[in-house]
Amino acid sequence: MRIVILAAGVGSRLGNPYPKSLTVLEDGRSILQRQLDNLAGDFDPALVSIVVGFKKDMIMEAFPNVTFVYNQDFGETNTCKSLLKGLRLSGPGGTLWMNADVVFEPSLLQPLLPLIARDQSFVAVNTAAVADEEVKYRLDGTGYIAELSKQVVDAAGEAVGINYVSALDKPYLIARLEDCDPTDYFERGIELAIEKDGRRFVAVDVSDSLCIEVDFLDDLERANQAVGGATHDDRSQSTVTRTVEASAD
Repeated sequence: MRIVILAAGVGSRLGNPYPKSLTVLEDGRSILQRQLDNLAGDFDPALVSIVVGFKKDMIMEAFPNVTFVYNQDFGETNTCKSLLKGLRLSGPGGTLWMNADVVFEPSLLQPLLPLIARDQSFVAVNTAAVADEEVKYRLDGTGYIAELSKQVVDAAGEAVGINYVSALDKPYLIARLEDCDPTDYFERGIELAIEKDGRRFVAVDVSDSLCIEVDFLDDLERANQAVGGATHDDRSQSTVTRTVEASAD
């Protein structure tokens, strides 16, 4: 399997002259560094690829030991095309991916690991809140995701920006991401794969874990309040790496 982090966007709503993923939090780490540290507790860091675009050199210099994929059209495209590039180069097996502006705690990954191990496509969700600006979801009669967009009515919750596609479902998702309008979010590709190809994505509730997608300044303030008292175990990634069963792919 592979892990893809989408970090190509400008992130203009925070008003920073640098990529949003490099925003430093109260615990002294950038959002992206925190993600990589958290992932290193359960996955081999060599599995990670970061899709870059806006001021890519800043991210590449900050993380010289990571593989990068360049979305040269970052100014005209949305996350659907960044994910498309990442998946095309991800090789065989399933792929875990996330937006580079998601602040989460390591415990969030624990309910995801069994699904990754059995190669089940999923979308991590929060059922505690359903904000108008967020991507929301609705389930079908069998408990799988039926709709996934900002326009969902009577939503069961909202997506948090962390997802997984199985080896079987990945070719379908790639094809549907190709069909997406350049300005679509990647959730549109998932929705099309569900609607057109009968792919099944599970909604995994991670409401009990810290997970904040930093789009606006108030999101950043909430994230800083949440992580401000946290301490960071400064062990090297190599000493904490535990590869899940699915990484054998």
